[in-house]
Amino acid sequence: MNYRAETWATLRRLREQVPLVQSITNYVSMDVTANALLAIGAAPAMVHAAEEVQEFVGIAHALVINIGTLSPPWVEAMRLAADRAVALGKPWVLDPVGAGATRYRTATARELAERRPDVIRGNASEILAVAGAANATRGVDSAHASSDAVQSALTLARQLGCVVAATGAVDYVTDGVRTLSVSNGHPLMTRVTALGCSATALVGAFVAVHDDPLVATAAALGALGVAGEIAARDSTGPGTFRWKLLDALYLLDEGAMEMVRIAEA
Repeated sequence: MNYRAETWATLRRLREQVPLVQSITNYVSMDVTANALLAIGAAPAMVHAAEEVQEFVGIAHALVINIGTLSPPWVEAMRLAADRAVALGKPWVLDPVGAGATRYRTATARELAERRPDVIRGNASEILAVAGAANATRGVDSAHASSDAVQSALTLARQLGCVVAATGAVDYVTDGVRTLSVSNGHPLMTRVTALGCSATALVGAFVAVHDDPLVATAAALGALGVAGEIAARDSTGPGTFRWKLLDALYLLDEGAMEMVRIAEA
């Protein structure tokens, strides 16, 4: 497959269809995530009240659940929304932020992972924790390289029947049979909060318009990584990089897709 062409085709379809992505996400990431979705061409909805999440899943084209700022009412809303998405056949994506840091967070991540997400996207430590292979993390930051989590990602994908993406300097995306590597991005992306959360939201938008979650996930990560590389060219630091990244997402075109580096791993 020509992954550069496929990434561009998926991005064009996304901009034509403008998928509505329901994000149950954390307080830290709401602004960045919503703006990243808007910039790339999708529509965000930060809907997390238990009283309305199920109804809103029926409206949305994809659901993204991010456990960054957990509380019992939010966890209940996550359960309700995930179950409704599965019942309706709507794609949903899990971001197990900080899994491995505390027992509560790890247990919640594992419980949600059992609710049949289409994709789980996390850093290496989070994927290892969800898979039961490790409980070492630095808060919400990874204590492992993404390559350390490839085998656990494969096992988890096979067990749950979903796509698992372990992201880092190189992203690894697997459905338990096929594995892709995505080597786009820039170190400045680690200096701006919530870009991992935004990556998960973009995966939700891409999965909403593509029938292969593996390819859609790799394409979303590739597109974001390319935007990061473009934004970093004339950024003086994290502050300028943050707003330049939104511009880069908005301006992504077919020419920029020639920078996409997705390969079979």
